[in-house]
Amino acid sequence: MSDLSTVIEVAGALSAAGGLGYAKARSPRVFWSLVGAPVARVRFSVTYRATMDVCGLTVQPSRLRAFMVRNVARQEVQPVPPQVRRVRYSSTGMRATLRLPAGLEPADVSAASERLRHAWGVHSVHVVEVKPGFVELRMTGYDVLRRVKMPRRLPSKLTAGPLVVPVALREDGSAFVRDYQKVPHALTVGANQSGKSMYQRNLISGLAKLPVGLVGIDCKRGVEQRGYTPRLSALAITPDEADGLLEALVGEMEERFDLLSSHGVADLWALPAKVRPVPLVVLVDEVAELFLVAVKKDEERRDRMVMRMIRLAQMARAVGIFLEVCGQRFGSDLGKGATALRAQLTGRVVHRVNDKQTAEMALGDIAPEAVFAATTIPPDRPGVAVAGDSSGGWSHIRTPAMSPAEAVAVCREYAHLTPHLAALAPFRPTVSAAPAPGSPLLKPRPATS
Repeated sequence: MSDLSTVIEVAGALSAAGGLGYAKARSPRVFWSLVGAPVARVRFSVTYRATMDVCGLTVQPSRLRAFMVRNVARQEVQPVPPQVRRVRYSSTGMRATLRLPAGLEPADVSAASERLRHAWGVHSVHVVEVKPGFVELRMTGYDVLRRVKMPRRLPSKLTAGPLVVPVALREDGSAFVRDYQKVPHALTVGANQSGKSMYQRNLISGLAKLPVGLVGIDCKRGVEQRGYTPRLSALAITPDEADGLLEALVGEMEERFDLLSSHGVADLWALPAKVRPVPLVVLVDEVAELFLVAVKKDEERRDRMVMRMIRLAQMARAVGIFLEVCGQRFGSDLGKGATALRAQLTGRVVHRVNDKQTAEMALGDIAPEAVFAATTIPPDRPGVAVAGDSSGGWSHIRTPAMSPAEAVAVCREYAHLTPHLAALAPFRPTVSAAPAPGSPLLKPRPATS
């Protein structure tokens, strides 16, 4: 009987170990919640002071404190580490809020993040300044970018605003969002099979659910944006059509400025709701097609299009027109106006690229240290990118997998939100009422002169 009990106990232990091993490989969230989080919490609590001391994150106490410790508490005076104010857990990691003692700054903690990661046995440690004197250690228990799963609920401070779209997951487990009021224009670059199109699908699917007008420019005959036509207010699929559409957008911008002037306000959101025009997001796919020309007679058209895009990027934010520029590469060799346009595109998302120049052109002016990170993205992880902005901050992100059919289905579901704008009516794509499977959504439109 005792032998049978021993066999049962051993089998149970082996089954439990096998189950935990399977969970660690297949369901890291479960493994982290059951095993990783408790172990990390014990390590953090037991070794916190010693780890901070070894990593050089302690300071000598003030004279008053040293006097009180030595003469009142009758204890040995020791260096002071940051004070732990709060520890929180999540399905992806652990967050600790620290109050920094006088003499330490957030950069000191950031410089020691790699050493803290190894000391506490977590996958990564990111340091975020909460407010003066306080930082938050965002520790992830596993590689959250391996299998992307967006958070079910987003913090209210991230979603506060009429034009906020969750697009991807950051490497610290938080959501990467496109907030068009904070970052009105953006540039997205990436080589073939880098996940650039998947990023665009997630972005368009999020925008389709909002009360906003979508304008597409896809000079590859609409192969990328053709399926989104139920939700597009305008679409250009050739350089000639793009030239006309950009001219119409500049005219719409000037009319909106007249509206702002007549009401004595400087921003679209300051207008009364009854007269406020719908915001517009212009999605430019493969921007190089607008810069490159095959024959000399097309140079005049190229210069017009580039000039209009630069005007939109410089002024259109105030009237609610935003640019999302996308391409495989972006460099000064595209021609006159490329650098001027880039300077107005505040948000930058760089997927795996084929040349360092593209990474430098996209990130070198806002976060030079991120250039190396962008050039080392492995080809077997599509969707991974480096996201930065003019604040100088950057991080790795990855978009969740989304098929073209899923993005098209979202656009069809919210087609009733598509606004009709008189200025863009000549470029509005014609969509069949009930397209058959495999049939084109966009009916041919006569070429414009």
